[in-house]
Amino acid sequence: MGLLDRVFITGAAGFIGSHVTEKFLKEGHEVTAFVEYSSDSRIDNLVYIPEELKRNLKIVFGDVNDFGSVKSAMQGHQVVLHLAALISIPYSYQNPGAYFRTNVLGTFNVMQAALDLHVRRVVHTSTSEVYGTPHAVPIKESFPLQGQSPYSASKIGGDKVVESFFSAFSLPVTTIRPFNTYGPRQSIRAIIPSVILQSLYDGKVRHGYLEPTRDLTYVGDTADGFYQVAKSTNTYGMVLNLGNGKEIPMRELVQKIVSLVGSHVVMEQDSDRMRPRKSEVMRLCADTSKVKELLNWEPSVSLEEGIRKTIEWFKVNKPNYDLGRYYT
Repeated sequence: MGLLDRVFITGAAGFIGSHVTEKFLKEGHEVTAFVEYSSDSRIDNLVYIPEELKRNLKIVFGDVNDFGSVKSAMQGHQVVLHLAALISIPYSYQNPGAYFRTNVLGTFNVMQAALDLHVRRVVHTSTSEVYGTPHAVPIKESFPLQGQSPYSASKIGGDKVVESFFSAFSLPVTTIRPFNTYGPRQSIRAIIPSVILQSLYDGKVRHGYLEPTRDLTYVGDTADGFYQVAKSTNTYGMVLNLGNGKEIPMRELVQKIVSLVGSHVVMEQDSDRMRPRKSEVMRLCADTSKVKELLNWEPSVSLEEGIRKTIEWFKVNKPNYDLGRYYT
């Protein structure tokens, strides 16, 4: 990928999307950030990108559910990264229709626009949640997909749209399945920022089930994975896991965060933070041998180092939220 390539990123103002956007800008690319329209023109996490990088950043407001706005904004770009999605699992129980519209129809619109415009590289974002509770770990890309929540079912639908565009139309697309990514800018509904902020400022840590395990990757490593995949020419039509290949129980994770914050807290289970039992994914641990073999990618930031970086960021950037409330 040359420096003159223009990159189009949907969901660029989100947590991972903003870090992916920043990574491409740091590498010298011109980036168009496709950001969901709001009446006050919010650009969310893009505000944290250093000003010196923004000279190569163009922000376009639109909606992936509107094919016309997607295609119009995408014109003139050689590389497309599709990260726009509804991602909150708890809210997917309340409004599943919105998830199927955005995560399936929105993905179709991005793929169709890329095909019509002869885009030469497309990267689609999936999620480890599509595997559900696996029959074994580590989880290979070939494992069956399970729709244990409306969110995961909608992401499976989007993945299958992408698969069909590669098989039927030879669209040069690769699907990335990030396992649990964490770091600066993450929503406080996620467990790591939630526990950090409650430990720093509230003295009480409200949590959901602590039995599940998760595979955690620092967001800078995940963004680098997106960059390496976008540059690749040997991954067309493939699905690639991005993860650490290590699982940690939520109980141990919470204890580690509290210890690194250095606070004395009260622990309290909160029913609002607990999924329906049949919907809870009990284990997530990635087999990353495929991406290591093809792209030589693997995380470089340890869990302890990543949590420390995240703690320091939230000390400076304390969100103005009620920490006792669970934001779905």
